[in-house]
Amino acid sequence: MKKIFITDLDHTLLRSDQSVSDFTKDTIDQITKHHLFTVATARSFHKVKEFLEDVEPNAPMILLDGTMITTSEKKIIDLKLLSKEISNAIVYEGQKFGIYPFIIGLEDNGIEELFWYPKVLNEHQKDVLKNYQNDPRLTLKDPIMAMERVLKVVYFGSYEVLNPLTDHLENIFGDMVEYKLSPEKYGGGWFLTLLHPEGDKSHAITKVLEYIDFSCNDLTVFGDSINDIEMFKLANVSVAVANALDEVKQEANIILPHSNDEDGVAMYLLKLIKEI
Repeated sequence: MKKIFITDLDHTLLRSDQSVSDFTKDTIDQITKHHLFTVATARSFHKVKEFLEDVEPNAPMILLDGTMITTSEKKIIDLKLLSKEISNAIVYEGQKFGIYPFIIGLEDNGIEELFWYPKVLNEHQKDVLKNYQNDPRLTLKDPIMAMERVLKVVYFGSYEVLNPLTDHLENIFGDMVEYKLSPEKYGGGWFLTLLHPEGDKSHAITKVLEYIDFSCNDLTVFGDSINDIEMFKLANVSVAVANALDEVKQEANIILPHSNDEDGVAMYLLKLIKEI
């Protein structure tokens, strides 16, 4: 019986240098001959294609924290957009804390991503932007404001700034917005991601399962971070890599002995292949 395997990317499937080993690629190729395999990530379509070179998910991809579901052929299955009005209000409130966000969205009536960044940047934001040098999606906006089709508003900074900002925004916007405050593992600091209330991985996975006519009983998920917890609660089998946060391990059915740098996901899948 066919199963579906959905994995997070950063610090789960990807190694810490953001690469995918040949061993992992070969294992995924074996899995996709008999089962479905895809990703659920905060990354964009552009970045997923870059990271998963030679790896072709054979089920819809969950992108940008769950705000967009698309096939490898760029067919959009679902979008969860923050309104322009709420997005601009979030920017306004953030200014009171001396911080300005990145805003990620889509071009009008297309799938091409927009990544707008502010003129005033803190050190954490400057570090993040180093990874996007020469990225055609990157655009300076002064003042920073929302585009028509906003997928998420993202703040990078210290916990001391972002934790009270999160509380402040929750008091103002309540359940009109989804709030994800998590540590940023690559360069230190924290990030606060603001989404449509149904723009998370668990809602997106439900949509994908409906689209391919599978059930949660057919689902195995892999992850390491805060934004993976809700999909862990949804899946029949939830698997945390060895380097996952303790909060994530507490929600997992299985905790792997191998980390992302030891190809933990592929090691699990290979063992499964041999057992089938």
